[in-house]
Amino acid sequence: MIKIKEAIVVEGKYDKIKLSSILDAVIIVTDGFRIYKDREKLALIRHYAESTGIIILTDSDRAGFKIRSFIKGSVKNGKIYNVYAPDIYGKESRKEKPSAEGKLGVEGISPELLLEAFKKAGIKASDAVPNPDPVTKTDLFELGLSGGPGSSELRRNLQRKLGLPELLSANSLVEVLNTMMTKKELVRFLSENEN
Repeated sequence: MIKIKEAIVVEGKYDKIKLSSILDAVIIVTDGFRIYKDREKLALIRHYAESTGIIILTDSDRAGFKIRSFIKGSVKNGKIYNVYAPDIYGKESRKEKPSAEGKLGVEGISPELLLEAFKKAGIKASDAVPNPDPVTKTDLFELGLSGGPGSSELRRNLQRKLGLPELLSANSLVEVLNTMMTKKELVRFLSENEN
């Protein structure tokens, strides 16, 4: 599995599943055109653009290019890398018929061609060492940030202090925290910012 330090922005959950099988990276799903109205997800994308950089990988059809353009226009600061899926005609195996333009989406492209697209865009594997002390969902529970009375308010306070969108799910928060800090650093941050 190849480690990528930048967050990758894709259109759908099947794109995320495909990339997760070949890349170790934070992958953000736009849910297609829903990104146009999802301020929280846009805030998360902006956060990653400024902290690690983002990679936009949308389908090669008109809709994919509209979504790519919208994201690029919505991110004012930070780094944006564009990876383009090749034009391959066909249909995904889970679909009954091909897309309107007849092109495969990210989910239908082979891992080898996707890795080649990353290489063409100049994206290299990261030398980053995996977080030696990762934050887990159990840690969030034990720290009172999930599954207990008042946990959602504590989680929102933490997210606000870290400059993260307040509507992140507990799973998304774990993913983001692991790009920012270790468990020990989280515990220290919480004790220093109790109120």
